[in-house]
Amino acid sequence: MSGVRERFVLPARLLHWTMAAMILGMLFVGVTMVSTVGAAHGALLAWHKPLGIAVLLLALARIAVRAIYRPPPLPADLPAWQRRAASLSHLLLYLLMVAMPLIGWAMLSAGGYPVQIFGRLRLPPIAPHDLRWYSRLHAAHAVLAGLFFATVLLHLAAALFHRLIRRDRVFHSMAP
Repeated sequence: MSGVRERFVLPARLLHWTMAAMILGMLFVGVTMVSTVGAAHGALLAWHKPLGIAVLLLALARIAVRAIYRPPPLPADLPAWQRRAASLSHLLLYLLMVAMPLIGWAMLSAGGYPVQIFGRLRLPPIAPHDLRWYSRLHAAHAVLAGLFFATVLLHLAAALFHRLIRRDRVFHSMAP
C-alpha cells in the first residue's frame, strides 16, 4: 500500500478546522443577526461580512489543496451508498462554502449596501442595485443557510459514526 496517504495533508487539516470554527460562527452569528435589532445587529453584520469573505477565500484555497493532494481513500469495506453519500455531501459542503458568501455579497450589492471588510476596505458590487433581486437573494441566502446548517450536522454525525461506531481511520484522517 505504498504511496497511499492515511491522513489528509497538513494544509487540508488546518483549513478544515479553521473553516469549521468560522462556519459554525457564521451560522450562529447569522441566526442571531436576523433576530436582533439595534446596535447589536450592526455589530453582528460587521463581523458577518468579513467572515463570509474569509470563508470564500479559504474555500477556494481548500479546493486548490484538494485538487493538488488527493484525500486518503475511504475504507474498502464501506458500503457503496455510504461512499456516494460522502462524495455528495462533500460536494454540497464545498458548493455552499462558495455559494453562501457569493450570494450574500450579491444580495448586499443588489440592496445598495457596501461590503466593507477589514476597516475601510470595500469590495465592489457584484450585482446591480435592484430591490427585487435583493429580496430574492435574501430569501436564497436564508434557505441555503438552513441547508448549510443541516449539511454541517450531517457531516458531524458521519464523523462521529466513523469515530464511535465503525472505529475506522476516517475520523483520524482529519483529526488535528
